[in-house]
Amino acid sequence: MEPISVALLAALAAGVGGEAGREAWATLSELVRRPFRRDGRNDGSGDSSGGDDGDGEGEGNTGAPAAGSAEPELVRLAADPDDAALARALSTALAVRAAGDADFRAGLARWHELAGPLRTGDVHNEISGGTFTGPVLQGRDFSGLSFTIPAPPSVDPGRNTPPTAPD
Repeated sequence: MEPISVALLAALAAGVGGEAGREAWATLSELVRRPFRRDGRNDGSGDSSGGDDGDGEGEGNTGAPAAGSAEPELVRLAADPDDAALARALSTALAVRAAGDADFRAGLARWHELAGPLRTGDVHNEISGGTFTGPVLQGRDFSGLSFTIPAPPSVDPGRNTPPTAPD
């Protein structure tokens, strides 16, 4: 599995992507907070309830996240989404957990497929040529906008150019 993009994690933690971005962050948070299972612990041959089996692995509800769960990194990035080092730490923690937990790896892969298409990158807008007679918006992810603007100036059919304003 490829690592989760640091830019994607930072953007989602910052709330980029509107409702879809918030939902993706919430889903990742739920996935990370699921009990940590090391490969081989839940092979289908025994109890898969996820409770504490008394082996000292910390699967019971102690209130503290299990070592390697990626939850501390998730919480820190949520508190400071502009810190690229925290986003890198979460990406690394997710990769480490996925390497040792097959169920988490499958869930993370499904999450990544759904979250990957969210537009979280920089915007590049360019306007060139033409005559503009109304508002021009530059940005990304606009919705629910409406404009009331005057009609464009009439074009002189003989010259095929708009009239100029009086001096």
